[in-house]
Amino acid sequence: MELHPLVDSPAVFIGHDAVNHCLYADWRGDYNQEMSRSTCRMLLAVQRQRPCAKLLNDYSSMTRSTVQLTQWGEQWLADMQDAGLRCIAWVMPNDPMARQVTEELVQAIDAPRVVAFQDVASAYSWLSQQVLPTVAMSSN
Repeated sequence: MELHPLVDSPAVFIGHDAVNHCLYADWRGDYNQEMSRSTCRMLLAVQRQRPCAKLLNDYSSMTRSTVQLTQWGEQWLADMQDAGLRCIAWVMPNDPMARQVTEELVQAIDAPRVVAFQDVASAYSWLSQQVLPTVAMSSN
């Protein structure tokens, strides 16, 4: 994975992999609903700037999560899809409580396609095998 850094903060790293036409998001530390929304807003801005059909959503550096899928989150997912997102490889957190919360979150998502993984290598391998059309830049 050859990443071009787009956002690098204590809470999240977001990079673009031009070779595989995907975004990589490394969520770091403790997350509550508001922190999650803030990171999701950043991801949507990046997605609109550099539309990608694939997202590697890496929660392995997340230490705590109390996030639930809300109406806001469903709209965010719809906005991400409108911007071209088609599938998410979701790496589970190592923390058992955060993992349970994340598993519930992932199971509640109908679209885009989401597949959960235990490690980044497996997630990346699956994502790189997904043949999806390259997303064209929109004029929005």
